[in-house]
Amino acid sequence: MFKNLSLSCGDNVSIHEGVFLKGLNTMEIGTNVSIHSMCYIDGTGGLKIGDNVSIAHSSTIMTTGHTYDDISIPIKYNNATMDPVLLEDDIWIGAGCRILSGVTIGTRSIIAAGAVVNKVVESNSIVGGIPAKIIKKI
Repeated sequence: MFKNLSLSCGDNVSIHEGVFLKGLNTMEIGTNVSIHSMCYIDGTGGLKIGDNVSIAHSSTIMTTGHTYDDISIPIKYNNATMDPVLLEDDIWIGAGCRILSGVTIGTRSIIAAGAVVNKVVESNSIVGGIPAKIIKKI
């Protein structure tokens, strides 16, 4: 069913029970991708997931955000932003990670469990923490 609703979807894609997918029509998913239970994936602003990507349980990917410029209304009613997320090939996203809008994660990278990624992750990197910072090059 995902293949019919998304922009594109490769072979051997495993989306586990309890995953919430929003904005399917703006998502592209490669081959050999696994998205584990209890993930929240918002592709509204554009999401591309490359080949050989594993997203561990309870992780979130956001392609939208909020502005707060109009002080005459509550923040939750301010305009939303949309910035695409790109996950290149051969990435492991650990359990409970948060990938925020506008982020690119380079090829062959690992995102440590619990990390909050709010900026570009260079290829061949292990990052972790809040906000995520480079731990080691691989």
